[in-house]
Amino acid sequence: MGKTLYDKTHNKVFKDITPEAFAPIFQQALAAQKAKLVNPKLITAWYEQNDYDPAFVMEHLPNDDLKTFVGYLDHSEEHGLDSVMFQTAKINALLAKFYSKEAIKNTTEAYQDMAQLEILVANAMINYSNALQFGVMNPRKIYANYFTKTKRPDSASMLRVFNVHDFKSYLDSIQPKGPQYVALQNALKSGKNAPGMSKEETQRILVVNLERLRWKNKPTENKYVIVNIPDFQLDVVQDGKSIMNMKVCVGEGRNKDHANTLVDYDESDKVDRPFSHETPQLNSMIYVAEVNPVWNIPSSIAVKEIMGLAMNDRYYLSNKNIDVYKNGQKIEDSETINWDDVKKDPDSYSFKQQPGADNALGKVKFLFPNATNVYLHDTPAQLPFKKDMRAVSHGCVRLEKPLDFAKAMFGDGDKYDTIAKDMSEDNATPTQLMLPKKVPVYLTYVTCWADANGVIQFRHDVYALDIVLYGHMKKFFSA
Repeated sequence: MGKTLYDKTHNKVFKDITPEAFAPIFQQALAAQKAKLVNPKLITAWYEQNDYDPAFVMEHLPNDDLKTFVGYLDHSEEHGLDSVMFQTAKINALLAKFYSKEAIKNTTEAYQDMAQLEILVANAMINYSNALQFGVMNPRKIYANYFTKTKRPDSASMLRVFNVHDFKSYLDSIQPKGPQYVALQNALKSGKNAPGMSKEETQRILVVNLERLRWKNKPTENKYVIVNIPDFQLDVVQDGKSIMNMKVCVGEGRNKDHANTLVDYDESDKVDRPFSHETPQLNSMIYVAEVNPVWNIPSSIAVKEIMGLAMNDRYYLSNKNIDVYKNGQKIEDSETINWDDVKKDPDSYSFKQQPGADNALGKVKFLFPNATNVYLHDTPAQLPFKKDMRAVSHGCVRLEKPLDFAKAMFGDGDKYDTIAKDMSEDNATPTQLMLPKKVPVYLTYVTCWADANGVIQFRHDVYALDIVLYGHMKKFFSA
């Protein structure tokens, strides 16, 4: 140990360094620094199992790998990150002492600096690797309406850094290289300004969308459906290319008027308090289409909307083909309902809208398992599709071209023909048709991306999820 460090530093102090004397000092330093480590148990356990061997200092100081590492950390802003997150300045300052023949005065100082450098590098190496490969934030922990399967780093992936032999090869291998990521990186580095936004706001939007691209939650299937909530757009993707796209309407959001921006927002917006109608982020499998569906009206909509309309218009329910049930039993004449009784015990009542021209689900809906009971569906309300801001639903996704979507899901054949026929007729009979093969669906939230021509597209943060994400990332930037 002493010879290796002396040969590199030419500081005579290191001639007297021994592993036996270093180990207890390093053990004390690990205990003292525990609170400042992101993964203290994992790091401490590795050194305990390896006799407190300062692997990074001994293997990567002599070959200048640690200098290489600092170079990557210094350029972390190219990823929308901040070198402060990795305590880069402290690592650099300690390295400068090691490369100086006289900066470290005695063995006590040498042991302490070795321990400090080892801990800082181990912590930074794990954090930097995690950030680039999995993202800084765990979206499940910051978003209330997030149900997309997202892989996070585990102990095995984090411990790999201790076995890296060539820092440059490893650090190059973990750089995100996807075309979307590179396009946003270039926009960030060039200081791009989005139309109608300040430079600062543009930069922050690029930062949060680079973070989203690092999350391991992207489709891997050959064919899938993807809905981008802020873009109000659905695409059917096959072999990496969109083979169909259409406008959609999504759930109403808390920031649809864009009153809050990434530059000026209330501190409380760092906590995700979604509006009750927001469409969730999730992934699932579309497995069935229901033609001429019955709408089982959610109790929240029944209480807040349907009951009020029915109280003001005794014919509303019959005109809208809505049946009312009390304790599961259908009330034959809805005009006789005493709404004061309903208000006293609303949980005893349920509402179902039968198939027909006024059915809120239109002529067809497409179902996929999810905890929030949302789905894709047709709608009789066509006017919103002519508007730019289409966050207008109660949470489900309304399709602009449901028959075209059915064709994409079923292909040619008897099932598609049945859907087309039933949708074209005044048929009140609900029919369920299973897809020949389940199709993955992803409901996502992306406010910035490069289009097919390489032009960076920006969309408004209708649910204020950019604000929430940046608020959490900022905590790391000021660490």
